[in-house]
Amino acid sequence: MPQRTSLAGADCAIAQALDVVGDWWTLLIVRDTARGVHRFDALQEELGVSRKVLTERLRLLVDAGVLARVPYQDRPPRYEYRLTPRGRALLPVLVALQDWGDTWLLGEGETMATAEESSKEAARVHALVGTRLPELRLPDHEGAPRDPVAGTASTVLYFFPGAYARKDAYPPGWAAIPGARGCTLESCTYRDQLAEFTAAGATVHGVSTQRPDEQRDFSRAEGLRFPLLSDAGLELTAALRLPTFRAGGVSRLKRLTLVVDRDRTVHEALYPVTDIEESVRAALAVARSLGPSGD
Repeated sequence: MPQRTSLAGADCAIAQALDVVGDWWTLLIVRDTARGVHRFDALQEELGVSRKVLTERLRLLVDAGVLARVPYQDRPPRYEYRLTPRGRALLPVLVALQDWGDTWLLGEGETMATAEESSKEAARVHALVGTRLPELRLPDHEGAPRDPVAGTASTVLYFFPGAYARKDAYPPGWAAIPGARGCTLESCTYRDQLAEFTAAGATVHGVSTQRPDEQRDFSRAEGLRFPLLSDAGLELTAALRLPTFRAGGVSRLKRLTLVVDRDRTVHEALYPVTDIEESVRAALAVARSLGPSGD
């Protein structure tokens, strides 16, 4: 392996940051710990990296304060690796890299809030079926931390780019971004059919990267009766590698829907969502299959 040149003394924040995460293995380790892979053997299996390289990169990330070694077994001593606040601050970097790859390597360079059915981006979302959501908390629209997965038979998580109480709050050019329009219709359709989801044993959560106060204003304006969750820190977005786009200087979720059971397993992934009302009907059908009669 070539000798690594340290950039720690460089008079440039980019260079100093690359001194910590400039090797591709380090960012891939951050990616996998963000999605719930915390133990050495699991990381090695996921990454396909040698034990020597993984040991070196983990030591580097711990020394840099990106990861913390947390004991999970006393005899013999065993540790897992968890993102620190400094490590979680790298999640927007991962999301930006993924967005760049989706747009410029897998796509045509166009800003979009959707994708083609045949795209690799869509395949990545559909591959979430059968996987489990990591345990984390997101602030709801009142600012209270909440698990995205409820204790009901199923949870419908609909991810949307952004919805505002005032029309002038939308970023410039919003209506021209393919797939961006329709967030109000989507939330209001779930609102109007909430009783049917409840009867099916399902909880509905809307998720966007907006601030909780923006979500609160929208929720109150539209009379929503279910929580909106803020992933402004991109924790859930990075954990699930959800597709994003940028508008108004903010990373925003593309429109998609996941139906998750109480054990956190994804049973359905709807993406791209081109017909909002049909996507709500499809989510309800899956929720009914997982509900009281399907338990």
